[in-house]
Amino acid sequence: MNAIQMILVVLVAFLAGMEGILDEWQFHQPLVACTLIGLVTGHLDLGIILGGQLQMIALGWANIGAAVAPDAALASIASAIILVESGQGTKGVGTATGIAIPLAVAGLFLTMVVRTISTAIIHIMDADAKKASWRKINMWQWIDVCLQGLRIAVPAALLLAIPSTTVQHWLGLMPTWLTQGMSIGGAMVVAVGYAMVINMMASKEVWPFFAIGFALAAIKDLTLIALGAIGLSLALMYLALESKGGNGNGKGGSSSNDNSDTGDPLGDIIDDY
Repeated sequence: MNAIQMILVVLVAFLAGMEGILDEWQFHQPLVACTLIGLVTGHLDLGIILGGQLQMIALGWANIGAAVAPDAALASIASAIILVESGQGTKGVGTATGIAIPLAVAGLFLTMVVRTISTAIIHIMDADAKKASWRKINMWQWIDVCLQGLRIAVPAALLLAIPSTTVQHWLGLMPTWLTQGMSIGGAMVVAVGYAMVINMMASKEVWPFFAIGFALAAIKDLTLIALGAIGLSLALMYLALESKGGNGNGKGGSSSNDNSDTGDPLGDIIDDY
């Protein structure tokens, strides 16, 4: 990896750290972060594959109340760097996925440190607000956001400082049972993450679409583009029926008795007839 690529990797890491708070361009999402790392390092296919697997895991991660989810940005950036420097190609995706999980948990410590510093910065901004010093408020806001970027950029730079031969040597020392176990464990965590999403979204209106997609995915002749087109078509059909059955404005919608609206557009239409 040359100097320009290293600079671009650190830049992507910095943006991923900032987006972990801003949530505007989604650079912190595994699919985006790993793909960008793969793009700037010349391993786009590996970045997309790793990002896809980690994204399935991160689907089940969410900040709920005071509980902070594992750091998907650090896991994505660090595991992508390790995968690229390992030189194992697609064979190393399973190992990188397994490494990403403890990295995500370790990232919580850095998150705690930065948020503790952010709390102190907010008190400084409150004092500047009383003085109506808007310039200082903006300055501290930028400093606070940049700290979030450094939270990912600094570990990424430290990983890049390790020679790729050293990374390959360390990975080569790992016994076969450990690498295979990490691959299997990573695949299981992917399934668990997707199951958590299904559990949160499960409803009588959604289950039929899941069953249809599950059945269509077994057809090997259908490409991802074909499956996406079918899913988009089903979504548009459902939205069209919802506009008629959910608000009673269409001919096939609910009658004048709005109390009969159950929230199920298809059910409202059928019941009306």
